[in-house]
Amino acid sequence: MIPSLMPTYNRANLAFEKGEGSWLMTRDGERYLDLGAGIAVNALGHANPELVAALGEQAGKLWHTSNLYQIPNQQALADALVDATFADTVFFTNSGTEACELSVKMARKYWYEKGAPERVEIIGFHDSFHGRSSAGIAAAGGEKLTKGFGPLLPGFVHLALGDMEALEAAVTDKTAAIILEPVQGEGGIIPVPDETLRAIRALCDDTGTLLIYDEVQCGMGRTGKLFAHEWSGATPDIMMVAKGIGGGFPLGAVLATENAASGMVAGTHGTTYGGNPLACAVGNKVMEIIATPDFLAEVSRKSGLLRQKLEGLIATHPTVFTEVRGAGLMLGLKCKVVNMDVVNAGYGAHVLTVPGGDNVVRLLPPLTITDEDINEAVERLDKAAQAVEAQQ
Repeated sequence: MIPSLMPTYNRANLAFEKGEGSWLMTRDGERYLDLGAGIAVNALGHANPELVAALGEQAGKLWHTSNLYQIPNQQALADALVDATFADTVFFTNSGTEACELSVKMARKYWYEKGAPERVEIIGFHDSFHGRSSAGIAAAGGEKLTKGFGPLLPGFVHLALGDMEALEAAVTDKTAAIILEPVQGEGGIIPVPDETLRAIRALCDDTGTLLIYDEVQCGMGRTGKLFAHEWSGATPDIMMVAKGIGGGFPLGAVLATENAASGMVAGTHGTTYGGNPLACAVGNKVMEIIATPDFLAEVSRKSGLLRQKLEGLIATHPTVFTEVRGAGLMLGLKCKVVNMDVVNAGYGAHVLTVPGGDNVVRLLPPLTITDEDINEAVERLDKAAQAVEAQQ
């Protein structure tokens, strides 16, 4: 008999009823150090008092009106994002998946309005992840995402990331856009080299192709810049944002240049909940905190500390780990053993991590993690590695 909760998740046998900072607590008071942050969502930690206050204040005033009316704090958040980024305009969604849907629609509508309706193809890359909607799985193309869900949405091409010769050959008079994650998350914490991002930007400039970045996981301060692509200087035309922007409250966005969004006029897209007063009250506070030089500098400093300690962990357990990779506080431990063995051993050591592709364990802690918690995290990962070694 199927359970009342549809069995689409392989959930750990853990339930939490309270969180504080980088820690989660079970009902019986057991404390777990959270290096997953809800898969890079709780960027400012659990029960952040400033976010709690912002949400509580708004909840006492107004929850929802729909986008039939003006939403002042939605306008304020759009202004903040435009002021801080390449973008000229913002559309708010509930999730990264919805942001992907709009990004695909926006790119195709752009070319339709330009008198080139044949330019519908979107080039994506192997090992990418863009959500689990029809457009998202078609854009990523991996069998794990697409098997059994055909026929897939047409108009997507998939290449090996970094093969510029193949990419240049793939861009034709049917190409609408190129979509990629500046740091692949689900694929195994794989940063795209700055020179590759710049080369792709140049190719798009030469061919008129729109460039879409998926910064759902790597954005909002995760790499030590507000958005990961800023390290390269290669800006997109369209960008998907979610996860950390709401600090745990469901919120996403599509940022775009005026040119890329020129086809999006009244009636071309919509959402009932997206950018509602509750979500934007939290999003404004998140931006206020994260989008400052001091905060981002601290992310980079903490990243250096954590990475240094992880290198020591790898040296201590060479039969378990091979390398650490990533950027900022978006790091991955490449494993010699099955990565889920490390994740499961972490439960025993009361430390939470996230599995990823390429046999990687993802470390995506709150950006507010303290130095003391970083030290504690590596000690607990050490215990987990010892438990794995004991089973070898």
